[in-house]
This record gives sequence, C-alpha cells and structure tokens, in this order.
Amino acid sequence: MTGERYDLAVVGGGIMGCAAAIHACGGGLNTIVIEQGAIGSGASGVNAGTLSLQIKRLKLMPYALKSHAIWREAGKAVGFRRIGGYTLAFTEREAEFLTERMALKREAGAPIRMVSLNEVADKEPGLSRSVVAASYCEEDGDANSSLMGVYYRHMLREAGVAFRERDGVMDITREKGDFVLRAKSGTIRAKRLLLAAGAWLGDLLPMLGSHLPITVRVNTVSVTEPGPPVIGSIIGHATGLLSLKQKSNGCILIGGGWQGTGRPAQGRGEVNANTLLTNLRLARHVAPGIANRRLLRSWTGYEAHVPDFYPLAGRLPGVENAFVLGCVRGGFTIGPYIGRLMGDLILGREPELPLFDPARFAPGSSNSTNQH
Repeated sequence: MTGERYDLAVVGGGIMGCAAAIHACGGGLNTIVIEQGAIGSGASGVNAGTLSLQIKRLKLMPYALKSHAIWREAGKAVGFRRIGGYTLAFTEREAEFLTERMALKREAGAPIRMVSLNEVADKEPGLSRSVVAASYCEEDGDANSSLMGVYYRHMLREAGVAFRERDGVMDITREKGDFVLRAKSGTIRAKRLLLAAGAWLGDLLPMLGSHLPITVRVNTVSVTEPGPPVIGSIIGHATGLLSLKQKSNGCILIGGGWQGTGRPAQGRGEVNANTLLTNLRLARHVAPGIANRRLLRSWTGYEAHVPDFYPLAGRLPGVENAFVLGCVRGGFTIGPYIGRLMGDLILGREPELPLFDPARFAPGSSNSTNQH
C-alpha cells in the first residue's frame, strides 16, 4: 500500500467526499478515498436523517431540491421515506416568523404551504393542541443515516474508487507537483486533493498552510424505545430547535441541534444532561405521547460551519490542485448533489449550479474583513 499514486485523493469518507469521488472517477480520474474511521461513520452516519426543505436556507434551496431527487432514486438502499413534514409555531411571534420564512422558501421553489390547525389535528392527532400556526411540505422525509456506510462502500466499489478505512492522514506535503499524504497505511501520492473531512477540516488545512474560520458544533440526537404510532410525519419547530420522526420500527428520533461537549481531536463528543433534558421537554410538549416512552440512547455528532453559515465548496485558496468541501449545514440533505458539483469542478467542468468559493474567507477579501 506504500507509494500508490492517484489522480485524486479525497480525505473524508462521508456523503460529500464519497459523492465527489464517485463523480470524479466516473469522469476518468483514478481516485482514492481515505477515511480515518469507517466510511459514513462521521456526521453522515450519526445524524437524525432528516430530509426537510423547510429547514434549508433560501440560497441552498435549489441544491436541496436537486439532492432530494438523488435520495428518492437511492430509495430503499438508504431507507428513504417521503412522508411529508409539518413545522409548528406555538406563539404569535413564532407564527409570524414561520409565515414569512415559508413564503420566501415557497418562492424559492419548495412546495411549502401554510395549513389550518384543523388539518394538523386531523393528520397528526398525537401533537399538542397548543399549536398556533403550521406549515407543510409534502416532499419532506428522511433516510436512515446508519445505512450510509454500507451504501457508500457499495457505491465506491461499483464506481471503481479505491478506499481506505481507519486510515487517518497524519501529514500532507508537496513534492514534484504531487500531494504526498502520510497515512497510517503508508504514503499515498495524488495530483489533486479534496479535503472533505467535515469537523476535522480544521486539523487538515494547516498541513497545507491554510486557515479558514471553521467552528464546530456538537449536536445531540436521541432515540426512544419502540411503541405505537405517535406521529406520522417529520415534525419541526419554528425555532429550528426540534425535529421529530417515528421510524417504521416504532422508535422516535429526537433532534434539534442541542449541544453536547467535546472536540473532534478528542474523538466522540459527550451528551450534556442539561441540554438533553431541555430537548426532551420540548419534544414532550410538542408530542405529549412521547412522555410514555423510555429513552434508549442519546449520542452526539460534530457539525462544522463558517461565519456566514454557507458551505466551503471550491478551490482551496493559494494551493494549486487542492479543493475543499465542507461546512454544509444540512449537509445530509444536500451532500449527494453538492458532492457531484464538486466532482465536476475537479474534472474541469462547469458545475450545474455555482459552488461556494472558500476564497471569500482568504486574508484580504471583503468577506474575511467583515467576518473577523
């Protein structure tokens, strides 16, 4: 395994890195994916699996719509379900915010509509009767994040992409125009390099003399024991602080971005008891039947972002033939499509939709000046 040479090395085996690698390989590049854990075991494999257009930022809506089509095509292999979703408001202020925000998203192309409280009560009798306003999107659904590893290993093999698991990159240097990656399994050389390592980008970028303003969140997800139906749709809160879905086995997944503790360099994060209890109380308020369920497990996953909360997706400033893809909030939804766009960029093609140039944070740029 020592001294292998590739046209492209992708560091990071999550949804985005794998999608980019598969697309680039399909375009003729001999490609390898290097993942420090297992394929799909990072944020791609530990999130709640929500595929909701209602929680996407306006500028990202076209990417989310394109990616939804990819998820539908993957179907049962990723546990895809199109079950619709309601977003709820419980105060007049939340209702005003919800109405304004969803109107803008509808204009951006998402099939979202405001619905009557009678419809909510009829379709979701397990929800609280204190709802003041609600929106609905028929395209909302979910997928099973725990299947990402199995799915993308298969897709990588089918595409002819080499991959290494549990093989962290310890150093990256340049030699005669190549990137030289020193990994646990030995040295890998590549003409092109894509860094798609999520929350670990902050550790990799300095190896290339690059520094971007990346912040890491530690999101908490919980799952209850199985039981009778409580909700049949994806349920969200106008504040974005709650997501609920009941799986086909009767378990209820509870998310909402409540924060645990930890840092990527230390391994898995830890659940914070105080924020967990707040998350569970909100879930119980929204769907009172959850109060009768025992909690089986809670866990955390890292999510990276930059100050403007838009992706890093493009050429790495100042480093020829290097690219970066990460910090995509809602990356589970958008990942398959933005990975394809990145593959096009690496192949020298014009992406179907514009990417998000990391150079906006390079020293001297107007964005960089405004963000610091």
